[in-house]
Formats: sequence, structure tokens, C-alpha cells
Amino acid sequence: MLTRGLLANESLDLVVPVERDRKAVTQEDIVKKYTSGDVRIVTEQARTQLPELPSIISSGRYELQPEYQRRRRWSKEKQSRLIESFIMNVPVPPIFLYEFEYARYEVMDGLQRLTALADFYSDDLVLTGLEYWSELDGMTYSSLPLQIRQGIDRRYLSSIVLLYETARDDAQAQRLKELVFERINTGGISLSSQEQRNAASRGPLNKKLAELARTPSFCQAWGIPEPDERELSSGRVREEVLDDARYQSMEDIETVLRFFAHRQRTSVGALRNMRIFLDRYWQKANSTFSEELVDELGRIFVATMDLAYDVLGERVFYIRRDRPRGRVWVPRPTLLAYDCVMSAFSQHLDDAEKLRGSREEVNQRLEKLYDDHKEDFDGRRTDPQDVQRRDELISDMLKSVVSQG
Repeated sequence: MLTRGLLANESLDLVVPVERDRKAVTQEDIVKKYTSGDVRIVTEQARTQLPELPSIISSGRYELQPEYQRRRRWSKEKQSRLIESFIMNVPVPPIFLYEFEYARYEVMDGLQRLTALADFYSDDLVLTGLEYWSELDGMTYSSLPLQIRQGIDRRYLSSIVLLYETARDDAQAQRLKELVFERINTGGISLSSQEQRNAASRGPLNKKLAELARTPSFCQAWGIPEPDERELSSGRVREEVLDDARYQSMEDIETVLRFFAHRQRTSVGALRNMRIFLDRYWQKANSTFSEELVDELGRIFVATMDLAYDVLGERVFYIRRDRPRGRVWVPRPTLLAYDCVMSAFSQHLDDAEKLRGSREEVNQRLEKLYDDHKEDFDGRRTDPQDVQRRDELISDMLKSVVSQG
């Protein structure tokens, strides 16, 4: 039986960080810190000829997507423009690597460039949207004229390597990697809220939330391409998934995180600012939750998501709003409905069989509830007590259906 409500050891104390007393630090302390080499990066530079990259990437020496990395974001057009830059000999920024063991590297920055080049040399990239070499649109590496291929093969990709001896221990290594990742991404494509969280801390939530975000019923509810057989067997997602905006920005992961955090709102004193609340939950949970607890929370999420989708169908997270033609279902999922529906169904997992057998009744009652309490579900009320009231309205409706059955 899956546990309902809060698990006994799930309670968190989400406190506001206290700013350090800067007056106590003397100039002598500052100079001592600098001369000691504390927080100083040890690097070396390297250049790799482009045709060598695919074999290096497949050698197992490169970890392309460590936990703090963002997901793949480049379109085929942007990948093609990178190849066009090499054709024209336009300077390409270096990639950043972290040597976590001797001669083994994590890609801190450069995943998009390496992926584009690997796709290009394996003929998985069909050039498109080229600006100066539009004559090559529709071609792959193998179909390019020989002289063009040879010209590209002469090019190099530079890398800056943070050497293994940079950090004294694993904890310092993790802090430095996150610091460098944050700094080298400043000024580029802005990191989403979840990408920032993913880079800021590491723990059992990182992998588990990414796994849960590929739950088929969750993907169906949010219009994200579902896992196929190849993904289930190898973990490799198809192009359609990589191109999905929610997947690219880790919005899907943040949505799963909302379920975890939402269950804590009444126990720790919720904030109106959901982003700050999620930030604090993420940091504390990553540092205090055991893997066993996260696994149990994951099972609750999957059971809740499957139950809600089985009962409410594709409109599971839709809401009803006033429109010129009357009261209608808004034709897209909303976070407002997601939070309260998931919270309510998670309290009734033991009643799953009865609820699945009462689909029509639940849908009729939910529609009436939205209409009778439209002020509660219009999206304008965001105080913690309003959030709790929405949860209770739906939970009480489910309880009524179960009691009648």
C-alpha cells in the first residue's frame, strides 16, 4: 500500500539563508585566502581535429551530460550553422571539460557542439537553414563534395580542461564544477529555473525527477512525446522529444518537483513565491532525503499520476473558465489544476479501484465543482490558504464519490 499524505521522515525546515558578517573579515584574511590558492582552477588547453571527435566521444572517456548540465537545446538549423562556421573557418568557442578521473572527463559546457558534430559525422544531421552555403542544404557529411569534407576535416575544436588536481576532495570538486558551469553560461542562453536548480545542487532528486518526468501518463497529460521502446531499453530519447520545449528547458522536471513540494506546503508554511519555495525544497531535499525516501515519493507520484489520468483522461489538468460563448474548458493543461488535482488524488490512492470504476461520476462532479467555485479556480488567488482550499474542494469531492460507491 502506498503511503498517503506526508511521509514521517519527509518533513523539512526550509529556512532563509543568513548572510555572513563581512565586517569580521580582514584584508590579511583575504590575502591569505588568495595566496593559499583556495578556489583556484588548474587548467590546460587542448585542440582536437574534428574527425577524431566521434571516436573520442564513443570511447567512454567523456560523460556528455553530468547531472548539472542542461539538456540538449539546439535545433537542426543551429547545428547546421555550426558546421557552416567550420566551413567558413569562423572561430568557434572552446568547450569546457572537467577531469574527474585521470583522462576521463565531464562535459561542463559544449554538449550542443559535440552533439552536433557527432550527428554530422554519423550522417544523422541533414544540413538545413544555412545562411552563406545554402547550396549544401539537404546534404549530410557523406554526400558533401570531397573538397568540402576535407576542408571541414582540417578544422579543430579547442577545449579548456579543469584538471583532476584542481580539487582537494569530492565535495570541493562538486562546488567548483557547479561554479564554473554557472559562470560560463552567464551571457548565453538564459538558464531556466530548473536548469539553475540542477546546476546548483546534486542529490537523489536530480536523477529521480528526470526519470519520473518520462512517466507515460504524465507525458500524455502535458503533450510531451512519450517514451518509445528504444528509450525504455537504452535511455536514448528520439528527436521529437529533444525538440519539445518543455523537455529542453527541464520544465517537465520542474512540474514533477511541484508535486513533491506541494505536499509540503501546509507542513512548513508555504510561500506565495512558488519559485523560491521550489528552490528551497530542492536544496533541502537533495541534502537530507535518502534515496529510499525519494524512491517511495516517486512511487507515490507514478501511482497518483496514473490514477488521475485513468479517471479524468486527457483533460486531467484542464480548468473551466468564462469565455464570451459561456463557461468552457480551457483547451490546455494548467499548473493550477495540476497542483490541486494531484494533491487530491494522492490522498485517495487506497480508493483507486472505486475511483476508476466511477470515472463518469467524478468527471461530472469535477465540472460542477469548477463552475460552482469559479472564484477559487480563476487563478487570481495564490495565498497559501487559497491553495489549500482548492486541494480540499477536490479531495472532498473524491471522498464523496467513494463514500457513495
